[in-house]
Amino acid sequence: MKKSVILLLFIFLVWGASFGQESQVKVVELKAKVVGSSNNLPLEGVHIINLNKVIGSITDLAGEFRINASVGDTLYITFLGFKPERVRVSNDLINLENSSITLTELAYALEEVVVRPYQLTGYLEIDVRNLPISSAFQYSISGLNFSYEGRSKSAAKQLSSVLNGPVNFIKSIFTKNQMQFDKLPNMKQDDRIRELLATKFDRETLSVLLQIDQQEIVRILNNCSYSQSFIQDANDLQILDAISQCYEEYKILNR
Repeated sequence: MKKSVILLLFIFLVWGASFGQESQVKVVELKAKVVGSSNNLPLEGVHIINLNKVIGSITDLAGEFRINASVGDTLYITFLGFKPERVRVSNDLINLENSSITLTELAYALEEVVVRPYQLTGYLEIDVRNLPISSAFQYSISGLNFSYEGRSKSAAKQLSSVLNGPVNFIKSIFTKNQMQFDKLPNMKQDDRIRELLATKFDRETLSVLLQIDQQEIVRILNNCSYSQSFIQDANDLQILDAISQCYEEYKILNR
């Protein structure tokens, strides 16, 4: 009887050790190339985000990039003029040499071009300075040398009333997506992600990062008392910083 117990204990320990090794996800440096579908030529300046690990990379002159990844991770790949792609990391993608990812060009119709009400130069810092500034308070983001319109001083009190009100959208969205919102500090710290979001105004990449739809982003900002001019005109990096601030206030109020 005693030997049987010892044998069962030994088997259990061996099984537990092997299970623990299998459950540890191996992280490797993935190297691949991004090419265009029409000519199979390498694309320089393509942004790649590992949505699971919230880290970014960018392709070089040869269209190549390196990024830490594990099997099963999802890469979000975006480049101006091309359809964004989500690529699931597989063993083949990691192990095969000369792995390539193909992006498909977007077809633009002239009548679909939207003209903004402001004269834009294409240079972010100049354009932001030319946008109209309201009397609302100004906030800044580390790494950027300009401020942007934020909320009034009573915004935290308004958020508290929203949390305690009958329609508690903020609490619902932050609770349901807590795992992703907890990654906000990592999103803000990664230089490649910041660089990409600073050039975006469409909320598409931000929606993918936060794993919520674009209308939910607008609802979060409305409930956190950001002005309509800020919601409409801010770039995605500024919106990310605003949502991060709102989430931190939410966590304090819910302690």
